[in-house]
Amino acid sequence: MKFAVFASGTGTNLQVIIDAVKRNEITAELALIFSNNRKSLALKRAEEAGIKTLCLEPKDYLAPQSYDRDIVIYLKEHEIDFVVLAGYMKLLTPFFVKEFPNKIINIHPSLLPSFKGISGIKDAYTYGAKVTGVTIHFVDDKMDHGEIIMQESLKIKENETLESLTERIHALEHKMYPKAIQLFVENRLKIQGRKVLVLDKPAKTV
Repeated sequence: MKFAVFASGTGTNLQVIIDAVKRNEITAELALIFSNNRKSLALKRAEEAGIKTLCLEPKDYLAPQSYDRDIVIYLKEHEIDFVVLAGYMKLLTPFFVKEFPNKIINIHPSLLPSFKGISGIKDAYTYGAKVTGVTIHFVDDKMDHGEIIMQESLKIKENETLESLTERIHALEHKMYPKAIQLFVENRLKIQGRKVLVLDKPAKTV
């Protein structure tokens, strides 16, 4: 299987994925790194790892669907089987999601459905939540809404700072994401309604 990682920022989760592929903890080919930000450090990480990159910026397009259509064309040309979002700060259009049904995975720094959006860690912290965590889910055409693959909780300490909570959340993300991606690669995830079952053996394909 071949997959692409989409990233917009520093690419810390991307680096974890690159390293997991090198260690054969993810048994799929990381064939492409895509970014919507030419200044993204993720592109530099990809270059250092010798992975092909593509960068298209939304400002160069009149409509979001035109932008996503060009990305999809490129992915199809390069036979990408699935997509992993790692700090990709742009909503995918329904058109894109339909082109990769149940083949897009995202990670979010809260226990969804609580604290959706780009500030999940800060929102949980400022709200006074006692527990937060990390969610890995399939992507649909709504923000932070798709079926949940994996969740782990993390208690917010009494004297926690936002910085220390952010560091602990990121460490949890780095532990979880390669495992979830590998479950997908092994075809061990089965969607039933809103639930995702983790199978002991790969699901049979028709």
